[in-house]
Amino acid sequence: MSERLDVDVAIIGGGTAGCAAAVALRRAGLTVALLEKRLCGAGASGVNFGGVRQQGRNPAELPLARRSREIWDRIDALLEEDTEFEPTGHIKLARSEADMAELEAYAASAREHGLELTMLGANAVRDELPWLGQKVVGASLSPSDGQANPRVVGPAFARLARRLGADVREHTPVEAGHHTGSGFVVRSGNLEVRSRHLVNVAGIAADTVARWFGESPPLEPLRPNMLVTEPLPYFVSRSIGVCGGDVYVRQVRRGNVIFGGGKGWGDLELGVARPVTSESLLGMGKTLDLVPGLRHAQVIRTWAGTDGQTPDRIPVIDHSRTTPGLVHAFGFSGHGFQLGPVVGEIIAELVTKGRSISPIEPFAIDRFAPGAATASTGQGADH
Repeated sequence: MSERLDVDVAIIGGGTAGCAAAVALRRAGLTVALLEKRLCGAGASGVNFGGVRQQGRNPAELPLARRSREIWDRIDALLEEDTEFEPTGHIKLARSEADMAELEAYAASAREHGLELTMLGANAVRDELPWLGQKVVGASLSPSDGQANPRVVGPAFARLARRLGADVREHTPVEAGHHTGSGFVVRSGNLEVRSRHLVNVAGIAADTVARWFGESPPLEPLRPNMLVTEPLPYFVSRSIGVCGGDVYVRQVRRGNVIFGGGKGWGDLELGVARPVTSESLLGMGKTLDLVPGLRHAQVIRTWAGTDGQTPDRIPVIDHSRTTPGLVHAFGFSGHGFQLGPVVGEIIAELVTKGRSISPIEPFAIDRFAPGAATASTGQGADH
């Protein structure tokens, strides 16, 4: 038996940004249907490192990250759930003098956006973290950054969206969509959803959705390789990244140390991602160079997930350039977790007001057209 829904806004994708958009749109008084092919928050939103960081981002992202950081301060009250958010601070380590020069240049750039970073020399960083390995020559500290549990944030936004009246459908992959001239029709099996507006937050599948409407943004899969140890006595008091982004480490309240490095394996057609043993071993070695105290820790689980990555490593957040009423938000390139809550608000602004109060011009979908200028990649993502 076929089913038809008529709503103001249809959302394709149940990651944190999509679910946060459903919340913001319901609070604006619009009817919403959200369609997720698996479980809300189970894709890239739920398998990332869990860093809530501003430091190290492309400068174009910093105004969004700053705005999102304000939401993180009240996120548990907003969601009425414990997200394990802690403002532990984020330290980015340097392993060479060239790395230190890069950190100093970035700190000057970040200051222009209101983000104050503290530079730490070799002695100061060891006063802060005395267990660091000898390869560390300095660091920059962002005291207001932190960490949270990615496995609970997306689902919590989905539950809030449901409580506010959004029709959230899981295990509902969207197979086709088109514009009728006055609105949108999207289909999943026997379900047909008709809407005035459509939001494409479909993660790695977002380029497929965009092509339904004549747009072809370049999007490649990114699969970070992640690991977690047994519970250990607490000692990693900061969330840690490095210049180059090839190691990242944090410790949670239970004592488990989460770290990552390297790339996993995946199959887009099957929709699966897996860790790679050789990459995990390589990541362990690089982590031990920085945190020798983990040498005897037992790794109890490894995993990988799939995110969409753009050529310039910053997302697309924009109105469609071909189809009125269509909004895109995808391509977060391994560092969208911290931005998820604010991207939901920005999507709602684009739908209800036609523009955002945040500067989103660098995230235009047509920036990849031949001859278009692209933004600098800035420092590497540390997920």
